[in-house]
Amino acid sequence: MVLAGFYNDPEFANVDSSENESILPFKGTILRTKSGKISSPVEEPCVSCTTFNILAPIYKRLDQQNQSVRESDFRAFWLARNERIVDWLLYESSSIICLQEFWVGNEELVHMFEERLSAAGYKTFKLARTNNRGDGLLTAIHQDYFKVLNYRELLFNDCGDRVAQLLHVKSVVPFSINQNNCVEQEILIVNTHLLFPHDSSLSIARLHQVYQILLYLETYQQENKLTQMPVILCGDWNGSKRGHVYKFLRSQGFVSSYDIAHECSDGETDADKWVSHRNHRGNICGVDFIWLRNPNKSRKPLKISWAEAAFGIIKFQLQKASLAENDAFAFLRADNSVDHITYSAFCDALRQVNLTGLSYGLSFQDTKDLWVQADFDGNGVLDYEEFKRIWNSTWSDHMDEDCRSDDSNEGNEEETVGFTVKNAALFPREVEKGIWPENYSLSDHARLTAVFSPVRLRCPRRSP
Repeated sequence: MVLAGFYNDPEFANVDSSENESILPFKGTILRTKSGKISSPVEEPCVSCTTFNILAPIYKRLDQQNQSVRESDFRAFWLARNERIVDWLLYESSSIICLQEFWVGNEELVHMFEERLSAAGYKTFKLARTNNRGDGLLTAIHQDYFKVLNYRELLFNDCGDRVAQLLHVKSVVPFSINQNNCVEQEILIVNTHLLFPHDSSLSIARLHQVYQILLYLETYQQENKLTQMPVILCGDWNGSKRGHVYKFLRSQGFVSSYDIAHECSDGETDADKWVSHRNHRGNICGVDFIWLRNPNKSRKPLKISWAEAAFGIIKFQLQKASLAENDAFAFLRADNSVDHITYSAFCDALRQVNLTGLSYGLSFQDTKDLWVQADFDGNGVLDYEEFKRIWNSTWSDHMDEDCRSDDSNEGNEEETVGFTVKNAALFPREVEKGIWPENYSLSDHARLTAVFSPVRLRCPRRSP
C-alpha cells in the first residue's frame, strides 16, 4: 500500500512517477502490485535487494557558508527526512535492505528504524564504525524471504574506521532446480561502506578493505564447509567504474547488477552513463553498487588479483608524477647504474609516491608479496622485461566465463542455484541519465534496487 502523505510531500511529488512502477516488491511466490493487491502467483520466486547511503545527519550540511551547521542539530529536520526514508523502504519492501551512514549514535533514530522495520517483518543488524565515529551500517532481512543462519562483523582497523557486515541466509521459500528437486537456497550477503578517496594514495587502503572482505568470505566458506552459493555485495564503494576496486571485483567474478540490467559495458563509453552520488565537493559520480557473483563464475586466484590491482595503483601513481614507461623504469632503478631494479630501490620508490610508510599504505608483507609476483624468474632483481609485465598488465575485461548450464549430467559436475538479474533501478530516476536533480534532498546518494530470479547452474564438483 502507498503510504499516506507521499503525494502531498513536494519532494515525493517531484520524483519521477515511474519510480513507483519500475520495480515491484515480491513476497515469496506472491506478487504484490503497486496498489498492494495480491495478483496471481508468479512462476518463480524473486528476491530484491536495496542499497542506500542515507547520509547521516552528523554529515549533512545545512549551510554552505557555515560548514559547521549540521542537520543533527535540528531534530525536526533529521527525524522528518529519516521517516521519509523508512516510508520509501517499506513501500519498496525489498527482501534485503543495506544502509550506510546509519546514525547509530542517536538512540531515537535507531529505535525508529528498528521498530518500523521490525513491525514490517524485518530482522535488523546494526554495526557502528570503530572509534565512535557516530555512523555505521544497518542491514535488514525480511523474514518472509530469508532465515538468517549466521551474522559476522568485520572491522578493518584502518585509517577510515570502516566496517562490513556478513550475513549467511537461507531462503524460506524453496527454489526449484528441477521437476523433482527444490532447495532452500543459501546466500552470502555483505554490506559495507569503503573509505572516501580524499587522496589518490588512499586507493591502496580501499583495495585492502575489499581484499579483506573477499578473503573473509573465502575463509568463512572453508571453515564452515559450505557448498557453492551466490554472493551479493552491497554498499557505497566510494569509487567509480574507472577505479581499481571495480576492476578488482570484476576479476573476482562479480558483476554489477545495474550494469547487467541496463547492458552497460565496463568500457570508458559507459563510465558516466549513470550516477548515484553528489559528494560534498559538488561532483557527481556512480559509486553505489549491488555486486553479484554466481557459484559458476570463473575467477582468478585472490592473491593474483590483489597483486594486479596493487600494480595498477603503482602505475597510476607513477603516471600521476608524469612518468612514462621508460622514465618509470629509471625512477624505480633509482641511482643504480645497473640495468635492473633492486628490492631496496623498489621499496624506496613506493615510499616516494606515498604507497608505503603510512598507516594505510602497503605493509612490509604486502610489498614483499608484490615483489615476489613481479620477480618472475626469481633471481632477486627486476629487469626491463619483468618491469614491462607489470606496466602493461591488463585486466581481464570480462570475467564472465560460465560453467555449463544445460541439462546434461556429466560426472564431474554438480547442480546448484544462482541468480540472474531481472531488473535494477536507481532513484531518483534522473540519475540513470547522469543527471543529479536539484530538488532531491532525501540523501546525497541515490537508492539502488535490484531484483534477482533463481536460475539452475552446473558447476565443477569441488573436492571435499
